[in-house]
Amino acid sequence: MRLSHTARRGLAGGSLLLAAVLASPALTSGCSSVIEGRPVATPGTGPTEPAFPTPRPTAAPPSNPTGVPPTAPASPTTPAGAIPLPPDQNGYVFIETKSGMTRCQINKDSVGCEAPFTNSPMQDGEHANGVHITSGGAVQWILGNLGAIPTVTIDYKTYDAQGWTIDASEAGTKFTNSRTGHGMFVSVEKVNTF
Repeated sequence: MRLSHTARRGLAGGSLLLAAVLASPALTSGCSSVIEGRPVATPGTGPTEPAFPTPRPTAAPPSNPTGVPPTAPASPTTPAGAIPLPPDQNGYVFIETKSGMTRCQINKDSVGCEAPFTNSPMQDGEHANGVHITSGGAVQWILGNLGAIPTVTIDYKTYDAQGWTIDASEAGTKFTNSRTGHGMFVSVEKVNTF
C-alpha cells in the first residue's frame, strides 16, 4: 500500500504525540521529592542580587536661576535648604548612603533600610539586616534584600523625600517624618527610633 506524502507526515506526527503521552508518566514520576528541614544560607554562598540595568538618577540640587522661586513649594515642615528627592512612578525614593553601606526605600508611609548591622536582633536564627519604621513609629526588624533598586547616592546633607526629612552625616542617617515627628537614626553600629 502506498501512502501520500501528507498521510505519512500525519502518521509520523501522531506517533510522536502518542510517544510523548506514553512517556510523560515515566518522566514526571521521578520529579517529586520532599526534603525536610529548614534551608540555611551561609553569607556569600547564596544567589546574588538580581542584576538588570536600572537608571541611577543623581541627587544634584535643583538648578534654579538665582531669585526664581522653586516650581513646587516645600511642605510647611520641610527644613529650609533641604534637597528634594522626587519619587518614582510608584511613590518610592531609593537612596544609598555616601559610604555605600546602607540602602533605603522611602514612601509616604514608611522607611525601610538594609545594612550589614553589627548589633541587630535575631530573626529566624539569623541577624536581621533590615529595619522598617512607619510614620506612626511602629518598628520592625527584618531579613531581606532590596535587590537591584535604582538608588540615588546621597551626600552628607539634608534631603526631603515623600514627607520624610533625611539628615545624612558620617555618623549615620536620620529619618524624621515631617507630619508625625517619628523616625529613626540608622548606622551600621546602631539604630535608634523615636
